[in-house]
Amino acid sequence: MEEKVHTIFVCSDSVGETANTVVQATIRQFNTSQISVKRFGSMRSEEDIRKMMEEASRIGSFVVYTLVLPELREMMRQESIRLNVISIDILGPVMQAFMDTYKDSPKKKAGLLHQMDEEYYKRVEAVEFAVKCDDGKDTSALKQAHIVLLGVSRTSKTPLSIFLAHKGYKVANYPLVPEVKPPTSLFTLNKSKLVGLTMSADQLVKIRTERLKAVGLPFGAKYSALERVVEELEYAYGLYKQLGCMVIDVTEKAIEETAGIILDAM
Repeated sequence: MEEKVHTIFVCSDSVGETANTVVQATIRQFNTSQISVKRFGSMRSEEDIRKMMEEASRIGSFVVYTLVLPELREMMRQESIRLNVISIDILGPVMQAFMDTYKDSPKKKAGLLHQMDEEYYKRVEAVEFAVKCDDGKDTSALKQAHIVLLGVSRTSKTPLSIFLAHKGYKVANYPLVPEVKPPTSLFTLNKSKLVGLTMSADQLVKIRTERLKAVGLPFGAKYSALERVVEELEYAYGLYKQLGCMVIDVTEKAIEETAGIILDAM
C-alpha cells in the first residue's frame, strides 16, 4: 500500500527561508520520504492567514511560521485554536526574549534578513570573489582572501568556498597536486587564514570513482586509484605541516559542519 504524502505548511511575511530551514532539519530526523513542504510567502494580511489556515485544516497539515507583525501572529494563534491546527511560531518567542532581556522594541518590518543593504552587497562581492578564485584560478588574489582553502581534488573545496562566501567571507581555494609546486605567495600568508582539508583515503576513492562515472570516464583510472589517493593525501599533509595551518578531516562532514569549525576558529 502506498504511503500517504503529508504536507507541512511554511508561512512567512517574507520569503519563508528561516522557517523552511527549521522544517527541513526536522524532516531529516524522520525516516519517511512522503513529506512535502508548501511555502506561503509575503503573507501581509489577516485574510491571507485565514485562507492558509483553512487549507491546512482541510488537508490535515500543521503550520510553521515567521511573522514580524504582532497582529498577524495573534491572528495565527486565533485561527489555530478555531480550526484545531497546530502552528509553531519560530520568530515570536525569540523576539519576545530579546525585548524582555534588553528592553528594546523590534522594527516590525518584514524581510529585513533579505534586504539589499551593505551586508547584502558584501555577500555578493564575496561570492564573486569565490568564483574568481576557485580552483587556484587567481593566485594573485590570495592576499585579499579572508580564508584560503587547500586540499586535493574532491575534498569539497568549491562548495565550502561558496557556502562561506554567502556568509560574507572572501574565500579562495587552491588544489594540491604532488607534481605541481604551490605558489610562493602561499607561504607568505598569515597561517590563521589557511585551512587544509583532508579525508580518509577510502572515502576519497569512492567519491572520485563516482566522479569518473558521472563524466563518463573508465573505472580504474589513476585518479581514483587507492595508491594515488594515498600519495596525494600524504603530500597534502606534509604541506599543511610546513605551512602550520589548521587541518580539518572532512570525512562524513556536511559543508555546514566544516564551515562552523572554520568560523569558530576564526
